[in-house]
Amino acid sequence: MKGKCSFAIVVAVLATQCLSVLCAADDFDFFYFVQQWPGSYCDTKRKCCYPKTGKPASDFSIHGLWPNYKDGGYPSNCNPENSFDKSEISDLIGSLEKNWPSMTCPSSDDTKFWTHEWEKHGTCSESELDQHEYFEAALKLKQKVNLLQFLENAGIKPNNEFYSVESVKEAIKEGTRFEPGLECNVDSLRDSQIYQIFVCVDTSGSELIECPVFPRSRCASKVQFPSF
Repeated sequence: MKGKCSFAIVVAVLATQCLSVLCAADDFDFFYFVQQWPGSYCDTKRKCCYPKTGKPASDFSIHGLWPNYKDGGYPSNCNPENSFDKSEISDLIGSLEKNWPSMTCPSSDDTKFWTHEWEKHGTCSESELDQHEYFEAALKLKQKVNLLQFLENAGIKPNNEFYSVESVKEAIKEGTRFEPGLECNVDSLRDSQIYQIFVCVDTSGSELIECPVFPRSRCASKVQFPSF
């Protein structure tokens, strides 16, 4: 009897651990789709390096598609066994190089950046999207959420001028129908700059939704939109 009980306990523990892993990978409430402005990324005390394909376009680029919880938390690194496989997205490489470039140093072919995003964030959305679908979803969202166009439609241009935070958010809301999250960085002159824009997406990775929660952000009342 004692042996049977011990076996049952081991099975129960293993089952609980397996369920925990599945929950970590499957349970999330929405995505943040995050785009960053390269001029702000580079215009700080940090270095930036152009990818080996050359200087990116003067446009917002993808930072990531991040599963999140409504309480503000998020899952990460959900499936170490499902590592990034570049061959699975071979047909997307050209679009990824254009829309999802790495600006870190030293210069790279972007693979390390995509690997990080998939293994930290993408593996936590496997219940909805496989690796190809994950990157494809982000590229489609980039087309749908044309931040630079939305801002320029409101007269907000990357010309080193300062704009009110509310006017920036309102311009993006006009284009998406939903309020965005805004993250600012601070340059060497201590000026607050438009750095990252967050919009919220349903768990299918395709439809924009109202954000259940916004990321913490510190922006001055007026923010600079630096040239690039």
